Amino acid sequence: MRIPRALTVAGSDSGGGAGIQADLKTFAALGVHGMSAITSITAQNTYQVTRVVDLDPDMVVEQIRVCVEDIGVDSIKTGMLHTSEIIRAVASELKKIGVPVVVDPVMVAKSGAPLLKPDAIESLKSELLPVAAVVTPNAREAERLCGFEVRSVEDQARAAKEIARMGCRTVVVKGGHVQGPKVVDVVYHEGEVVKLEGERLESKNTHGTGCAFASAIAAHLAHGREVVEAVRLAKEFVADAIRHGLDFGRGAGPINPSWSTLRKALLLESCENVRAAAEYLESVDGAGVLCPESMINLAEVVPFGERIEDVVGLPGRIVRVGNKLRVSSCPMPGGSKHLASAVLTAHSFDKRFRAAMNVRFDEGIVEAARHLGLSVSSYDRSKEPPSIKAIEGMTIRWGVSEAFKAAGRVTDIIYHKGDFGKEPMILILGSDAIDVVKKFHNIFNRYFSQKTKE
Repeated sequence: MRIPRALTVAGSDSGGGAGIQADLKTFAALGVHGMSAITSITAQNTYQVTRVVDLDPDMVVEQIRVCVEDIGVDSIKTGMLHTSEIIRAVASELKKIGVPVVVDPVMVAKSGAPLLKPDAIESLKSELLPVAAVVTPNAREAERLCGFEVRSVEDQARAAKEIARMGCRTVVVKGGHVQGPKVVDVVYHEGEVVKLEGERLESKNTHGTGCAFASAIAAHLAHGREVVEAVRLAKEFVADAIRHGLDFGRGAGPINPSWSTLRKALLLESCENVRAAAEYLESVDGAGVLCPESMINLAEVVPFGERIEDVVGLPGRIVRVGNKLRVSSCPMPGGSKHLASAVLTAHSFDKRFRAAMNVRFDEGIVEAARHLGLSVSSYDRSKEPPSIKAIEGMTIRWGVSEAFKAAGRVTDIIYHKGDFGKEPMILILGSDAIDVVKKFHNIFNRYFSQKTKE
């Protein structure tokens, strides 16, 4: 198997949030072997850059040369090139290599510290941009390159065309600094303008977004993807890294480039947990009598998951066959929207709770759970505000939240007694899907033990 190779030519961020550290994390997350040529060493954290030491341009070039000569390279990304001398040396070396170069024209750190000397801007424009396959300025950087304000999507498109005239083949003017309900990145590629919209994410933990974005583009180009597709995939990658950013330090915390890889591994683990738990459930004789008319589902969210796609469920649900339960489909991410809402709400209150299953309501089941020492809470669906009912999918989130707020914590059991046209239901929650089914089995045994005595 041949692993693609990518080289980052950039500064070092001692705080690990941006620079070569963010680039190498991104390369690894996207299945690319990462190499680095360090241009400058910075002493920085989440809120300040206290010192910058530039490496000798010949040393920067030598790092590039030895990596390419021995290991080879499929794409290159440049980041912080602090001086005109470094820019000229790097540009001269990259011209010899003949692979796609993604230029992130780093000018200012997230903390506000300058990372490009004022006299180096002209060198960037005249020496490096003509070497670039893709250049990725944000709106403020685009303003410095073009000399006019970038305050709208139309301005972004105009700036992208202007920068393209400097010699680069594709320009992406990012929209994070442009006001609007959505973040629109404007791509100017082969004479066409492409607008890529994305959710505007409210987070202070955005340190390293530009580095990861450019590196993700370089990684996808190393894999052989077309330019616009590489940009689109990089945008999605960075959005996930922001959603799961790391709340470290006193300033802008770092994004989490490792999240996409970790999420895939955790989803696989949750799929296996749900599969094993469902198999266990099928082995419980007589469990079919606890199946509600709407059937049963079983779901587990990955640690720190926040979206329906982060929850593994069973699309076809669990059905009653005689007195037993049978699983009608395989576990998959996004397999249960309703139960996923409950799981996500519980997980947002207490990270120890990651799974749930529903069973039919019976006072005896609630009593059995209490007898076993399980905590119980409830909510009244008839009190659901009309404003909540009007929003698809909000009922369960509202109800579960109400139950937890009343109890002062996340409980093992939640129940409601239904409403007009709504079946009463019990939810069993636990640390994972297997834990939930074990609780169910214990409740089931206690419930029928009591029934036998009666």
